[in-house]
Amino acid sequence: MGSLLVVVLGLLAVAGVRVLADRIGVGAPLLLVLVGVAVSVLPGVPPIVVDPEWVLAGILPPLLFSSAVAMPTMDFRRAFGAVSGLSVLLVVLSSLVVGLIAALVVPGLGLAGGIALGAILSPTDAAATAIVRRVGVTSRVVTVLDGEGLLNDATALVLLRAAIAASAVSVSIGGAVGQFALAVVVAVALGIAVGWLGLRVRGRVADPTVNTVLSFATPFVASLPAEELGASGLVAAVAAGLVTGNGAAARLTPQHRLSDTESWRTVELVLEGTIFLLMGLELTAVLEDLRRDGAALGLGLGLAAVALVATVVVRSGYVAVLVVWLRSSVRRGTAMQTQLEEMNAQLEAGEQVTIRGRPVALTNPRRLAAFSRRLRLQLADIDYFRRAPLGVREGAVVVWAGMRGAVTLAAAQTLPTDFPQRSLLVFVAFTVAAGSLLLQGGTLALLVRRVRPAPPEVPSAAEEEALRDRLTTANLAVLDRHADEPEIAAFRERLADRDGRPDPATASDNRIRVRLEMIEAQRAALLAARDEGRFTSAALTAALENLDAEQISLELRSRPTG
Repeated sequence: MGSLLVVVLGLLAVAGVRVLADRIGVGAPLLLVLVGVAVSVLPGVPPIVVDPEWVLAGILPPLLFSSAVAMPTMDFRRAFGAVSGLSVLLVVLSSLVVGLIAALVVPGLGLAGGIALGAILSPTDAAATAIVRRVGVTSRVVTVLDGEGLLNDATALVLLRAAIAASAVSVSIGGAVGQFALAVVVAVALGIAVGWLGLRVRGRVADPTVNTVLSFATPFVASLPAEELGASGLVAAVAAGLVTGNGAAARLTPQHRLSDTESWRTVELVLEGTIFLLMGLELTAVLEDLRRDGAALGLGLGLAAVALVATVVVRSGYVAVLVVWLRSSVRRGTAMQTQLEEMNAQLEAGEQVTIRGRPVALTNPRRLAAFSRRLRLQLADIDYFRRAPLGVREGAVVVWAGMRGAVTLAAAQTLPTDFPQRSLLVFVAFTVAAGSLLLQGGTLALLVRRVRPAPPEVPSAAEEEALRDRLTTANLAVLDRHADEPEIAAFRERLADRDGRPDPATASDNRIRVRLEMIEAQRAALLAARDEGRFTSAALTAALENLDAEQISLELRSRPTG
């Protein structure tokens, strides 16, 4: 009964803090950590220790899966260069810097122990970066931060395992690199397979509630076998989520996707809230371990402050180099744009394609079509990078939004009980994570107001008109197939005024059937436009949601009653 009461109180706290956070304009993770800390120091509240496996294997896989499903695949592909560097190179660099500092400051820790602490403190928290969505930045900045949070845990955890092993035996750099590569490759392959198979199985299930239950199982079906194989379960869950998000519109019905969306929003609220509430509640247990082992509180606070500053400084330097590299990439793309546009015009006109006056041998129709797709995609990428720049102002947001969170504390608690200075390292991890959330998360909105990065993109009138033209073309193609039906022929004549939508009050079953065909054709047109990369993810998402809502309404109207 006591445990059930704690769960109920926790759920009420998560819901209440979320409502309060929305009203006062403060990130819910910050308030939940503070609530947890306040409760943990109340008289009579026992120390709370959470098994880190519950966080790493029970909470993180569904959270990362859900974030990956919601991430537009095209945006993630475009940000992958920046994301991969932040997720691998920056984690390794931060781990080495923090490791050297810790090895010099903490007696008896050693370099391996210091690098273990660096690996614990290096990854940003995917749930913590949700705070950045509230402050009004471009989708490119959000994608970079989300992508980093999705992938950097794998690097940190593999590096942590290597550091723990190195504290007992010798571990080669080559062995650690090979272990990381194997962990990622196996995880990605398994995640893609699970995501692909999951969509096909769920596409055959008619009941939306059963379908959603299967979606809840998907991240664990990917992550648990990956861990058993020695790979990264978190990367496997992310890969499964990306595949699911990319293929859901084509494989699942609108009812299934709507059920998934609403159910996963609830799951995200509960899991994100739980993870930050538990983080605050563990303060008393962390302090008791520190006192029991005789570690100095002052040393822990000092090391945490130095480590937090070091991670921010290293991140600042890396992001500065990243911004310069991205700017040079945009300049190179802009310089090539005219030549690429000429080649695209030659393809569209059926002429011989030339590069700097030299003809390109493209006689195979498949190779020609593939070349044409790559060319159009490259042009779309150039336009995207020019529309959504990642400059110094946006780089400042990327630096300050790189908050640590509950993952850092959970990773620290996986240290073996006999690891040198374990209680001190756990305390430092807690202090850095809580300090990062409160300091950086609490001042992120102020930073955005001061540096004034590019605002969130709004679909242009030209983009919306181009999308409408594609939808109208898809409509006309369907109506042409039914040109011999008098009612549909009259329907076609009113397309310009109604955009092909039947009047809900007078629509006949025949017209509803044709309209549903039109919606499927429009959805296919939107998915093709998504793969071309010419339109913003916000415009495409809104158009797809409108189609889903109309299809659900029409199917309910045409459903027999009684």
